[in-house]
Amino acid sequence: MLHPSLRAATQRLRPKERLESLFQLTPEWLQARRLKGVMLDLDNTLVPYGFRGEPTAELLAWVERLKRAGVKLFLVSNARRKRLAYWSEKLGVDGTGLAFKPWFGFKKGLRRMGLSPQEVVAVGDQLFTDVLGGNLAGLHTVLVPPLSRRELGYTRLVRRLERWVLDQLG
Repeated sequence: MLHPSLRAATQRLRPKERLESLFQLTPEWLQARRLKGVMLDLDNTLVPYGFRGEPTAELLAWVERLKRAGVKLFLVSNARRKRLAYWSEKLGVDGTGLAFKPWFGFKKGLRRMGLSPQEVVAVGDQLFTDVLGGNLAGLHTVLVPPLSRRELGYTRLVRRLERWVLDQLG
């Protein structure tokens, strides 16, 4: 059991919602929550970590469906700018690489999208970057499972801490 003061501090790590798949995030889901924009993590949220190929037909169809519904999309990634630019072009979605999540990328995304924090959801697979950053920026936050078990060594260590935090938060 967490000490009450530590429990309060960890609330910034609590996602507003958890989804089993990114594709559950539909125009209807967004509309029901009065959300007009989606900030997306890249690695292990949209594509497997390190993957450099063609996006799946399912991913392309999902992106197009959201765009047709008038949803603004923005990639927020700690990946190198070159990698972000590659996926930004493939998906036709603006974004920022080397975003220094959890701090700067979300604010930059809000400016570029022209939306308020209350109108945007941050979606990602990690608590200490995606969820924390989104919560600090005042966004609705959604945690999704990572697409792949392949990731950086330190990320694997952080995942263990994330599992413990999620268990404590309930």
